[in-house]
Amino acid sequence: MIRIILFLLLIALAAAGAAWLADQPGDLVLNWGGLRLTSKQPMYLLGLVIVVAMVAGVILRGLWKIPGHVRRGRRERRHARGRHAITQGLLAIGHGDSSAARAHAEVARRHAGGDPLALLLHAQSAQLDGDRDGAQRAFRAMAERADTRLLGLRGLFIEAQRADDPVAAVMIAEEALKMSPSSSWASHAVLGFCCAKGDWAGALSIIDNNQAAGLIDKATYRRQRGVLLAARALEFETVDRDLSRSSAMEALKLAPTLIPAAVLAAKFESEAHQVRRAMRIVETAWLAQPHPDLADAYSHVRLGDAARQRLVRVETLAAKTPGHIEGALAIARAAIDATEFAKARAALEPFTAAPTQRVALLMAEIERTEHGDSGRARAWTLRAVRALHDPAWTADGYVSDRWRPVSPVTGRLDAFQWQTPVAALPSDKGHAIEPSPFEEAMLAPRRVEPPKEAASEPEAANPPEAANPPEAAK
Repeated sequence: MIRIILFLLLIALAAAGAAWLADQPGDLVLNWGGLRLTSKQPMYLLGLVIVVAMVAGVILRGLWKIPGHVRRGRRERRHARGRHAITQGLLAIGHGDSSAARAHAEVARRHAGGDPLALLLHAQSAQLDGDRDGAQRAFRAMAERADTRLLGLRGLFIEAQRADDPVAAVMIAEEALKMSPSSSWASHAVLGFCCAKGDWAGALSIIDNNQAAGLIDKATYRRQRGVLLAARALEFETVDRDLSRSSAMEALKLAPTLIPAAVLAAKFESEAHQVRRAMRIVETAWLAQPHPDLADAYSHVRLGDAARQRLVRVETLAAKTPGHIEGALAIARAAIDATEFAKARAALEPFTAAPTQRVALLMAEIERTEHGDSGRARAWTLRAVRALHDPAWTADGYVSDRWRPVSPVTGRLDAFQWQTPVAALPSDKGHAIEPSPFEEAMLAPRRVEPPKEAASEPEAANPPEAANPPEAAK
């Protein structure tokens, strides 16, 4: 506004000066060698005034811009100092120097307080110092700006997790997800929360959004959707059978090797008298990962079968993965139910030298059921207490007695795997537990004694092993 007023005043002065010159009389003559120039005085003065005005305008414009140049230079120097402080501060955070990071953050705040990286440096230096209040203030200031809002929400989410405040963390993640549907951390957090509260529809919509945003590929999308559908099918198995069946069948199409989906789908097919289809479902999952639930579903695929029929069917399934311990355990379980104790012992024999807990417990059950030998059964039970651990559903170090769709530790989807827990793995510094004398005595092979009336005096002088013929010893 001031510049416009000054411009108008200059125009008015120039017009007044031109009018005054026009009113002045006289001529101007210039002799230079043989050249003679004649001009009216007003015209000469007008030209001179125009030239002087142009030169003065250039000078005045330069003087007018000097303060701006000074301010710009000062601002650029401050910006350079701030950028240098930010760079050095981030490097200090990288190698863990909290005091240097704090000093550089203060310099950056003075010289480049409005720079997003200065706010980030201040927040991270506060985190490095353990100043949660300072970090929250910095992240909250970032969340109030449009250009750093998502970064600020991410920092507040981390601080809420560190403060063990899941409600605030989920609220922040939901706000970030509304702002940016392609934000992977927000999607992961909200997905875990939906699974924790059983909101399967919300979890499925998040998976669909992740696939549309390109956060996951098609194979991962199919697997994760199958996991969520299997979880929904298990939850509604006794509440809404139709929804449970449809969810299990869709989950099986998306993830044919997912054990919970295969077990539940085979159960529904068995109830519908689709025995061959149920068997194919279990066989496909068994070849990928043998599991006791699959063996149990396979043995009961035809309702009303006798124990010996179930044993034959389990033997067929175990033959598809020869030498696998799950097949041997399944045969032993079915053989015990069918009172085929010889088959049960033969199935478990390759694993009795270093038994797992399930092997030892099955051997105890065989001794108790076949011979009524409570002593040997007790010995096997004692051995089971100290035996190797069997595989279990494990995720992030957490061991569960059943399959779950997400890890309770990290909220990661499809985290549970059927494997031996890490804590149960043998250590290179550990030593095998020596069996006690009681175990050795109780688990020693039975000795066949000869009839007393058939033993002669010379034979009685010999050891029992020599008195028995090889056939009897066998």
